[in-house]
Amino acid sequence: MTSNNQPGLISSHAEYVRGATEQTIGNISSSEAWEASGAQDKEQAVHAMRGASEQRDHAKQGFGKLEETAGKVVGCEGMQKEGAESKK
Repeated sequence: MTSNNQPGLISSHAEYVRGATEQTIGNISSSEAWEASGAQDKEQAVHAMRGASEQRDHAKQGFGKLEETAGKVVGCEGMQKEGAESKK
């Protein structure tokens, strides 16, 4: 894995959180546009995370417990899994 993949993974996680926030705002405000935009952002982020994750060496890269905990907080199963694998 090159150093370029790590920022891609981090930015993908940030995009997922942004999408989840947009979707929540849409749900609360009954705005279908915000809900749809949030769902689309989350879907794109998941796709990007999978791509970055496939090239990641879990034994050498990752944020371990911090990443796992952050994944639990934001509800991102992939982040939880990545964190758990990188702390082994």
